[in-house]
Amino acid sequence: MKESDTLRRFMFEKFNIRGAFVHLDATWRAPLDLKDYPEVVRDQLGQCMAAGALLSSTIKYNGSMIMQIQSEGPLKLLVVESTGDHTMRSTAKWDGDVTPGNLEHVFGKGRVVFTVDSETAKDRYQGIIDLKGENVAETLETYFRQSEQLETRFWLAANGKSAAGFLIQKMPGSGDDDQEAWNRAQILSATLTDKELLGLSAEEILKRLYVEDEIRLFESEPLSFRCSCTRERVSNVLRSLGIDEVHKIIEEEGDVSVTCEYCNQKYSFDSVDAEALFASHVPPNTSATKH
Repeated sequence: MKESDTLRRFMFEKFNIRGAFVHLDATWRAPLDLKDYPEVVRDQLGQCMAAGALLSSTIKYNGSMIMQIQSEGPLKLLVVESTGDHTMRSTAKWDGDVTPGNLEHVFGKGRVVFTVDSETAKDRYQGIIDLKGENVAETLETYFRQSEQLETRFWLAANGKSAAGFLIQKMPGSGDDDQEAWNRAQILSATLTDKELLGLSAEEILKRLYVEDEIRLFESEPLSFRCSCTRERVSNVLRSLGIDEVHKIIEEEGDVSVTCEYCNQKYSFDSVDAEALFASHVPPNTSATKH
């Protein structure tokens, strides 16, 4: 029986190969309840959401990891954010009809930007790669091979109810036995179907694929949808515009309204709110002067 909204890591006991399996249900349906996505956009977003969860299993960070696809085609923007607390959110933007096809057909010319913003690190990490291949999985495999020098394979699937992903990765320091096992693991993993990926549990998939191998399956890690937007964060954005610009918007529109692209939460600021917004703000590195 499949597990809902969980990430399961695993490793081969005798070889330097690790992997992860993710299954998203309520975590995936939450974005669908907030926006009516065309089927092609929906499935691409679901696959990327599963990929985001898998990517978070390969690194340690306290903060957020964002995978963003920017393109010039019908599906113009796709963003998935994962946090160290195992929460996720996602959104997409498109223009006109988006019909089924490969990456070039759906996205056009584009790139994938990976950003890791850790609360404990001074600098954020960012990696960029062109969007190439038949699907998002192939693009991610190219990224790991070129940027991380790690052989990694992805299998991703999504529909209107669930999104799922499967990953295997050859670890550094591998020998000849590991290479042979890696080649065999790729061949066996390639037999995994979308139906199995979406419908089976991690235990069932591992037993089906690697019946002759000793696999250590770690405890499940729960995942959930949660948006990190707050009124304070929106306030900081308005402060960056400056009081004159905010007043101008209020004069023209009656108030300043900001709607979160991830969760559709609406934040409104009238003239009284604007005065309080700037009156309560003390610019950084500013100290009081005594007379």
